Amino acid sequence: MSSNQVDGHPFFRFCRTALENIRAQGRYRQFTPLARQAERYPLYDQPETQATPSTPACPQDREVVVWSSNDYLGMGVDPVVVEAAIQAIHEHGAGAGGTRNIAGTSPVHTALEAEMADLHGKEAGLLFVSGYVSNQATLQTILSSMPGWICFSDRLNHASMIAGIKGARGSTTVIYEHNDLADLEAKLAAAPRDVPKLIAFESVYSMDGDISDIAGTCALARKYGAITYLDEVHAVGLYGDQGGGVSERDGVADQVDIIEGTLAKGFGVHGGYITATSDIVEYLRLSASGFIFTTALPPAVVAAALASVRLVRKDGWRRERMFERVNTFREKLRRAAIPFTMTPSHIVPIPVGDAQRCRELSDRLLNDYGIYATPINYPTVPRGTERLRLTPGPFHTDEMMDEMVTALSHLLRINDLAAQPVAAMA
Repeated sequence: MSSNQVDGHPFFRFCRTALENIRAQGRYRQFTPLARQAERYPLYDQPETQATPSTPACPQDREVVVWSSNDYLGMGVDPVVVEAAIQAIHEHGAGAGGTRNIAGTSPVHTALEAEMADLHGKEAGLLFVSGYVSNQATLQTILSSMPGWICFSDRLNHASMIAGIKGARGSTTVIYEHNDLADLEAKLAAAPRDVPKLIAFESVYSMDGDISDIAGTCALARKYGAITYLDEVHAVGLYGDQGGGVSERDGVADQVDIIEGTLAKGFGVHGGYITATSDIVEYLRLSASGFIFTTALPPAVVAAALASVRLVRKDGWRRERMFERVNTFREKLRRAAIPFTMTPSHIVPIPVGDAQRCRELSDRLLNDYGIYATPINYPTVPRGTERLRLTPGPFHTDEMMDEMVTALSHLLRINDLAAQPVAAMA
């Protein structure tokens, strides 16, 4: 196809129009070049310009404090975790060499699956290349397994869960209102008794920071003959005596049929997993295309994750320190009269309510104060609920918090922030 033909194709015209609309709505997202300092987390280096094929990166000349990382405990820079990855590279090389069916299974993969199963009190576990894939592949495979499945899905479930549910063949989806057990029960009661049912929900909802009633959901599942699928992605490592998530904290992990999690947030590395009975795990291992047809996680990643999980299970001080920091930061915001959404979790949303204003606020924090806080806009959250999503961690100091509070106090008091371009607000 010639360049003229390409330019004239309707899809290319569609892309240009769509991008123009996204920019006009203030939703255009750009990557911010940041390089984490392993020994000084949450400090990052920000190059003056990004590297290109013709222009090498400039020397790192500016430090930025990051407030939006999902490495909630800083485990990705822990020396023990880093050394585990280095040692695994020396022993096993940089990559896995293929799928686990083709290239074989490293003992470190088996060890991590056993560790995750033990953490959640389940018979078995299965690793996936990411938390997104573990949700998508597992839900799609289960809901395609038998005719007549009905999936009851919380309205605010993550995009990966929605993708898996929508991708299932022949199943029906019923969406219940967010964290509304009365609505869930009404919809369960209206469904036929003799069809397979699954309730899909999360423990910590990462944008609003609220927490589901796991015990109540499981009770309804038993009453109406459903199985439960719980996403603990934003809770594992952070809640419970050993970091098993909200289900461990609440003493109800044994009531949940399938627990899904990630190794990329509280554990600071990469990868996703599910834990369940041996039969469920074996069925997914032999049936889920998202597991079968993709290269396995590199041994270095798995070894680092295994070291991280074992440290987090053993040492509770990281969780205690994180929640102390969260509470300290909220108190500083409160004293400064800065609006924030009080949540029962570790997530601190700062409501803004306008996409353009949210983007400008984030830009000014970075450009004027050396503070990075990601703007959360549509489609991640509904229009009109845009916010900054802050995640204080165990290594955010009082000084860092005071700098953030000072910056927010100044910027949020600029009355015309939403109306003026960033360049005009010196």
